[in-house]
Amino acid sequence: MASQLHKTLFCATLLLLLLLLPRVPLVKASLGSQGSALLHWKATLRSRQSLRSWNLNSSPCNWTGVTCNPVTGRGRSVITEISLPSMGLAGLLDSLDFSTLGSLLRLNLSYNQLGEVIPPAISTLSMLVSLDLTSNQFTSKIPIEMSSMKDIQFLSLSQNQMVGAIPPSLSNLTGLVYLDLDNNKFVGAIPKELGRLHELMYLDLGANSLFGSIPFGLGNLTKLYHLGLYQNQLTGVIPRELENLVNLIYLSVANNNLTGGVLSSFGNLTKLQSFVLWRNKLSGPIPFEIGNLVEVTDLDFSENLLTSSIPSSIGNMTKLRELSVFNNQLSGLLPMEINNIIGLTYLQLGNNNFVGHVPPNVCKGGTLKHLSLHTNNFQGLISTTLKNCTGLVRVRLEHNQFTGDVSQYLGVYPHLSYMDLSFNRLSGTLSPDWAKWHNLTLFRISNNNITGVIPTEFGQLTKLRELDLSSNDLQGEIPNSFGSLTLLYNLSLSNNQLVGHVPLEIGMLSNLELLDLSSNNLAGRIPDQLGDCMKLRSLMLNNNNFSGTIPLAIGNLVVLQDTFDVSHNSLTGEIPSQLSKLVMLQSLNLSHNSLSGHLPSSLTYMTSLSTVDVSYNELDGPVPDSPAFRRAPAEWFAHNIDLCGVVRGLPPCVSPGTPTRIASMVVITIIASVVFFLLLFISIAAALRFHKRKKPPVPVDNNHVKEGAFCILNFVGRDVYKGIIEATEDFDAKYCIGSGAYGSVYRAELASGELLAVKKIHLPDTEGTCDEQPFQTEIQALTQIRHRNIVKLYGFYSSPRRKFLVYEYMERGSLGSVLRSEIAAELDWVKRLSIVKDVARALFYMHHDCTPPIVHRDITSNNILLDSEFKACVSDFGIARLLKPDSSNWTMLAGTRGYLAP
Repeated sequence: MASQLHKTLFCATLLLLLLLLPRVPLVKASLGSQGSALLHWKATLRSRQSLRSWNLNSSPCNWTGVTCNPVTGRGRSVITEISLPSMGLAGLLDSLDFSTLGSLLRLNLSYNQLGEVIPPAISTLSMLVSLDLTSNQFTSKIPIEMSSMKDIQFLSLSQNQMVGAIPPSLSNLTGLVYLDLDNNKFVGAIPKELGRLHELMYLDLGANSLFGSIPFGLGNLTKLYHLGLYQNQLTGVIPRELENLVNLIYLSVANNNLTGGVLSSFGNLTKLQSFVLWRNKLSGPIPFEIGNLVEVTDLDFSENLLTSSIPSSIGNMTKLRELSVFNNQLSGLLPMEINNIIGLTYLQLGNNNFVGHVPPNVCKGGTLKHLSLHTNNFQGLISTTLKNCTGLVRVRLEHNQFTGDVSQYLGVYPHLSYMDLSFNRLSGTLSPDWAKWHNLTLFRISNNNITGVIPTEFGQLTKLRELDLSSNDLQGEIPNSFGSLTLLYNLSLSNNQLVGHVPLEIGMLSNLELLDLSSNNLAGRIPDQLGDCMKLRSLMLNNNNFSGTIPLAIGNLVVLQDTFDVSHNSLTGEIPSQLSKLVMLQSLNLSHNSLSGHLPSSLTYMTSLSTVDVSYNELDGPVPDSPAFRRAPAEWFAHNIDLCGVVRGLPPCVSPGTPTRIASMVVITIIASVVFFLLLFISIAAALRFHKRKKPPVPVDNNHVKEGAFCILNFVGRDVYKGIIEATEDFDAKYCIGSGAYGSVYRAELASGELLAVKKIHLPDTEGTCDEQPFQTEIQALTQIRHRNIVKLYGFYSSPRRKFLVYEYMERGSLGSVLRSEIAAELDWVKRLSIVKDVARALFYMHHDCTPPIVHRDITSNNILLDSEFKACVSDFGIARLLKPDSSNWTMLAGTRGYLAP
C-alpha cells in the first residue's frame, strides 16, 4: 500500500516536470509520415476498438492519446507524446516504425496486452524521456540497444514476464530518475554498475529471481527514496552502505535469504515510513536505535530468527499502523511503551516466546483490526480495552495462558471474521451477545474451562464455517438452531458434558466435513439424518451413551475417509452391510458396544481401511478376507462370541459336518432361490433383447435411468440422473469442456448448486459392440483407490444407449489447457513444483500403496486436472493396468504419442 502511494506521488511529480520541457527542436519526420506509421501499427493490432478516432479524416494531433507540439523555428507540429494506458490494446510493437517518431518525448502503453518482444528499434527514440510499458505481456530480454537512450528519465517495465539478466549497460542512462523492473522473471545478480545512477530516486527490482548479494554500490544512490528488492533469492548481509540512503521513505528486502543482523545504523534513516524485512534469516536483537524512526507507519520484521526482547524505544514510533514481528525467537516482556502507539491497526506478535501481561491499553485508540498474540506464554487477563475495540476483524490469542471470565472482556464486533481463543485457561460462559458477530467465519475456544450451555443464539452466526467448542465443561443440549449454520464444515463439541439427543437438524448441514461429538453424555439413537451430510469426511460419536442400531443411512457418506468412530456406546443389532460403500474410509472403530451377528463379507470392498476395531462386542462368524483384516492384530477382534478367520490369533473357521434338518432346509431354500432368480434373469434378458430388436430408440426421459446400471455414490441415483440430463440439456455441445479418445467431458451444475464433471463415453454410431474395457477399467481403478491427488469418482451410469462417469469438478480444468491459456502467467515455479509433487504423490500411491498396484500408462498434461488452488489430481484411468503380483512386466503399447516412455 505504502509502495503504491509512493509510486503514484513520484509519477505525478515527474509528469509535472516533463510537461515543463522546452519546445521540440528540429526533427526530420513530418506529421503525415508519423500518422501513417501509427495507422499501420493500428492495423496490426488484434484489439483496437479504443483507437476509432485514429483515421485519415482528422489530424493525428486530434487522435486519442496523441499530443503534438510545434517544432522550434518551424510553423508545423510533430507528435511528442503517445499515452494509451488501459486501452485494451493487444498485439505487437514490431510493426511500429519508431524511426518516424524521433520527436517523441513520452510513450505510455501501460496496462494493455502488448507483447512479446520489445523491439531494439525502440532505441531510435533518442529524445524519449519517459517510457512506460507496465503490465503487458512482454517476454523478451531488455534490448541492449536501450542503453543508448541517454535522455530517458522514467523507465518502467514492471509486471511483465521479461527474462534474462538486467544489463549492466543500463548504467549508461545517467539521467535516469525512475527505474521499475519489478514482477518479471529476471535472473542473475543485481548489476553493481547501477550504483552509478546518481540521479536515481526510485528503484524497484522486486518479485524476480535475482540472486547473489546486494551490491554495496547502491549506497551511492543518495537521492533514493524508494528501494524495493523484495521477493528474490538474494543472500548475504544487508550492506552497511545502505545507511547512506538518508532520503529513503520505503525500504523492502522481504522474502529473500538474507542473513546477519538488523543494523543499528538504520536508525539514521529518519525519513523511513515503510521498513519491511520479513521472511529472511536475520538474527540477533532488534536495535534500540529503531526508535529513531519516528515517521515509520509500517514495520514488518516477521518470519526471521530475531532474538531478545522488543526495545522500549518502540514507544517513540507513535505513527505506527502495523507492527509485525511474528514467527521469530523474541522473548521477554512487552514494553509498556507500546501503549504510546494509539493508532495501531495491525499488531502481530504470534509464535515467539513472550511472557507476562499484554499492555492494558493495546487498543486505546480504537483502531485495532488485527490482533495476533498466539503461541506465546502470555498470562493474566485479556486486555479490558478489547471490549470496546469494535473495529476488530481478526483475533488470535490461542496457545497462551490467559485467564479470567472471557464473557467480561469481549464485546460486540460487527466486522469480526476470525476469533481463536483455544488452549488457554479462560473461564466463564459463552455469551449470547456473541451471536452479534454476524461476519464470523471461524470461532475456536477449545481447551479452556468454559461452563454453562451453548447459547441457542449461536444459530444466528450463519456465515460460520468452523466452530470448535471442544474440551471445556459445557453442559445442556446441542441447540436445534445449529441447523441454520449451513456453511459449517467443521463442528467440534467433543470432551464436554453435553446431554440429550443429537438434533435432527444436524442433517441440514450439507457442507459439513468434520463432526466430532465424542466424549460427552449424549444418548438416544444416532439419527438417520446424519446420512444427509454427504460431504462428511470424519465422523466421531464415540464415548457417549448412544443406543439402537447403526443407521443404514451411514452408507450414504461415501466420501467419509478419515474416521468413523462409534466406540464406547451401547449400540445393538447387526453391523449393516451398507458400510461397505465407505470405500474411502481409513479408520473404522465399532468397539465396546453390544453389536451382534456376523461381520458382513462385503466389508472386503472397503479397500482403503488401515485400522478396524470391532472388539468388545457379541460378534461371531468369519472375519472378512481382505488386507485390512489380515494385517489387523487380534486385539481388534478380542472379546467377541466366536469370531474366526484369517486374522493371526483367531481360530480358523471350521467347515460344518453333517447338516441338521434346519440347516438342510436353509441350503434347499438358498438353492431354490438361486434357481428362481437365475430363471428370472434369463427371462428378463430375453425380453430386453427382443425389445431392443423390435422397438426404435426412444428419447431420454425420467424412466431412462431404469434401463441401465446406475451408481451415484454421493447422491440419490434417479434424481441425479435427471439432474445431469437437465443440467447439460441432454449433453448439448455448449456444456462440453473437453474431449478425448474415449469420451467427452461436460460441466453439469445441478439445481442444488453442486458442480459435477460428467464424462460421456463415445459409443459407435451403428449397432456393434462398444469397447467396454476403458469404461470398466476406470470404474475398477477409481472405486478401489483414494488419494487427495487422484480425481474422485462419484458414480457411473451404464446402459446400451449411453454410458457416463460422474466426477468431482476441477475448476481450472486440465494442466494442458492452463499452460495454453493466460492463466499460465499465474504458474510460477513454486506452483509448478507443487503440481509435480502432487502428481508424484499420486503415482507413488498407485504403484506402492495399492493392492494390486495400478499403472496409469497415460500421464499427460491433459490428464492432470487442477482445482482453484492449483492442486493437481491425476485423471483418466481408461487404459490403466492393474498388476497382479505374479504378472510379467510386459504390456501392450499404450498411451498418448509424445508422452510415451522411451
